[in-house]
Amino acid sequence: MSDTLVCPSCAAAHEPHERFCEACGLPLVREGATEEPPRSELAERARKVHPTYAEGPLVRAAWARNQAEAELIQGLLLEEGIPSLARRSGGFDVPDFLASGPRDVMVAAGGLDAARELLGDPKAPRRLPAERYPMWVRTLAFTLALTAIIAFAATVAAPFFD
Repeated sequence: MSDTLVCPSCAAAHEPHERFCEACGLPLVREGATEEPPRSELAERARKVHPTYAEGPLVRAAWARNQAEAELIQGLLLEEGIPSLARRSGGFDVPDFLASGPRDVMVAAGGLDAARELLGDPKAPRRLPAERYPMWVRTLAFTLALTAIIAFAATVAAPFFD
């Protein structure tokens, strides 16, 4: 690197005692120091955030059983540009088990619809699975199970009635 100071915008050369470009008003840098320094992990994550998804108060978008699951959900949301925050669910604050316990995944109100679309809407009605067996097969299975329970109970109780 040289001692010559240049403007990062207009590339005009300046004296070593000057600190700002008179034309642009930007701080001067040393010549050859215009390459961007490596970004930290937090700066890279912040670069992915979509600004409209970061507006409004925090609202609950998802629920996780533990910290690892919450971080997985946060990663999925961040890939779509939705910033999120994982916090312990109320009533489960045990310091001995820092990674265990349920977590609420919070997003800004501006990103709630996008988060629910991505993760699946938890308020959507759940459909019952289709019946795999006809009614007569389920009735037969119930009858056989009941017969087996009665036979077992009879063999256990028989010595008491002799």
